[in-house]
Amino acid sequence: MPEAVRFSLQNLTCAYSGKVVVRGVSLDIPASGVTAFIGPSGCGKSTILRCLNRMNDVVPGFSLSGRVLLDGEDLYGDSQDPVLIRRRVGMVFQRSNPFPTSIFNNVAYGLKLHFKLTRAELELEVEQALRAAALWDEVKDRLHTPAMRLSGGQQQRLCLARALAVKPEVMLFDEPASALDPVATAKVEELVMELGRQMTVVIVTHNLAQASRVADRTAFFLRGELIEFNRTVDLFTNPQRPETEAYLLGRVS
Repeated sequence: MPEAVRFSLQNLTCAYSGKVVVRGVSLDIPASGVTAFIGPSGCGKSTILRCLNRMNDVVPGFSLSGRVLLDGEDLYGDSQDPVLIRRRVGMVFQRSNPFPTSIFNNVAYGLKLHFKLTRAELELEVEQALRAAALWDEVKDRLHTPAMRLSGGQQQRLCLARALAVKPEVMLFDEPASALDPVATAKVEELVMELGRQMTVVIVTHNLAQASRVADRTAFFLRGELIEFNRTVDLFTNPQRPETEAYLLGRVS
């Protein structure tokens, strides 16, 4: 049976101040598992990722043509609310960006914004989000201390907990482990794979080994164009396009 599609990109073209950085990308992202975007710097993969929850809307000079469908609905339709879209489609960025407040308040922020909860309900939801991000045991005794005192890896998992707290349907990761040490990177990768068993996950990574470890499917981009999209094991072991093979062998920068 054909896989359910979560996102459908149809002839997507993106530009910043008139300079085209993504050209005519058409791609169906399945509803299950982890999809990785790979390619050299400047190939457009992060721009495409940010189109999936309209984060590019806040970038001056950004323009888009084509369509981005989420469960068959046009994300850029006139009736769509970007705030609600970002609740459905959470995101963790390359550099952790905790708010300058307590660990608890970081996770509770979105919950207070979107839901009416009692204090007991709020505390339970914060705990569940921190557990989902594999952080609860490390911070449960210091929830009201500043988030900035956490290590880099812990801050990244806190940002993940903050995103998970509002019950997204999709999680996007933009180079989430690029600034982390190997131990923290391994924890993030474990979380990405675990989330992929529960929801749609899309990750941008420059680390080919990371893509091969965590992703069920991988899309390779080059100079703003989609070159190849396939099951990860097939793309890495039997690429169909010479450009993909060259990149995997380190011949494309």
